This record gives sequence, C-alpha cells and structure tokens, in this order.
Amino acid sequence: MSYPKRTAAFASAAALAGAAVVLTAPVAQADVVDVNYRCETPIGVKSAVSPIDIKGVRSGAGYKVTMSWQKGVSSSPVELGKGAMSPSATIKLGGADSGTIPVSGPPNTAAIPANTPIKISDLSGTYTPEKSGKVTLTAGTLTIKALGTTTTCTPTNNPGPSLTLDVTAPGGGSTGGSSGSSGTTGSTSGSTGSAPGGTLPQTGPDDSAIALGTLGGTVLLTGAAGALWLTRRGTAVRR
Repeated sequence: MSYPKRTAAFASAAALAGAAVVLTAPVAQADVVDVNYRCETPIGVKSAVSPIDIKGVRSGAGYKVTMSWQKGVSSSPVELGKGAMSPSATIKLGGADSGTIPVSGPPNTAAIPANTPIKISDLSGTYTPEKSGKVTLTAGTLTIKALGTTTTCTPTNNPGPSLTLDVTAPGGGSTGGSSGSSGTTGSTSGSTGSAPGGTLPQTGPDDSAIALGTLGGTVLLTGAAGALWLTRRGTAVRR
C-alpha cells in the first residue's frame, strides 16, 4: 500500500475510534416526571399535579442541579405581590448515594393573582457526590413561604427519578495516603517516648569522646585511690 493510502486509512481509523469513544461515553439520563403533590396550606389541603424536570451540570468537583416545574401548584386566596413568595425544595438521592439536596430560588418576579396556581421558579443547588456509581435524583418536598405562612407540598404518587447521573466521588483513595502519614507520625512519637526527657539517645563521635572521658576519669580515680592506700600502708609499717 502506498504512503498516501496508508495515511488516509490511519486517519479514517482514528476518526472512527474517536466517534466510538463519543458514542460510548456515559451520559446523564433525564425524564420529565409527573408529580402528584398534596399541599398543606393555611386554608386547608389542596392537590396539584406538575411535571418535574431535573438537570445536572458538572461544576468543579460536583454538579449544579436545577429543578423545574412545568405547571403551577397550590394557590393563594389573596394576591401575592411581587417578591411575596419564596420557594424551596428537596431532591432525594438514590442508587449509589443517599440523602437529599436542598434547592432554592428567587421570590416571584411578578404578582400572582388570587386563586391562581402558583408558578414555581427554577430552583437550584449543588450536589457533591460522596459515593461513586449511578445516582438517581427524584423530586422531594416543596415548601412555599408567603405573607408569613408556610405551605408544604409532598409527593403522594411515589414518582420515579427525573435524572440519573453516573458520578465519581472526589478524593477517592486519598484517605489511604492520610492513614499512611498518620502511621509514620505515630512511629516517630514512639521513638521519642523511648528516650528519657523526650530526647533521642545520641550516638556518634561525641558520645565516644564522652565515654572515653568517663573511662579515663574512672582509671584516674582508681590510680589515685591505689596510691593513697599504698602511702597509708607504708606509713603504718614504719610505725
């Protein structure tokens, strides 16, 4: 095969391989799920159904999660002026991870007429995975605060997940390194504790000099004592 033909063949193979990588890369699975809400309001219980959409966009070590309502829920017997209503909600985690994600959003940007379904603005929050694997995100409790009152809306139809993510927990494996460092520190502490006064025993030329000096002093003292004994004995004999 000629050089130009081999080059073209390699280029085609590389393009196909790149396309295969793109096709097999894990992607998030999102579904718009109908959620039946039972709302405990200051004027009694009300029901509403709204399709819920949850999206997750990678942000640093985690994800920015956005929860959207396609229909209004609950209502107010009086008009809610601009900025009078503040919504928040929770998203339940399932699969490889567990717990809830709190999400919140801005107050209403326009007045909401009385007895009109309340349109919830998009709510967002941050999700940082604690475990790796496929994690599901499902609509949880919705809370609406307005004019000093609180309305709590709870799903009653056990809705399915609105989003499934294939996540990787940040810092995986770093714990082992920390443990190793701690172990090293512990062994150093043990060595320190084995020496009196918290100091390490000295070894080397300085110690040899000290030892020799001590030995020389001992020999000197012994010689002096012997000379003194002989002198005293000689004196005793002359007497």
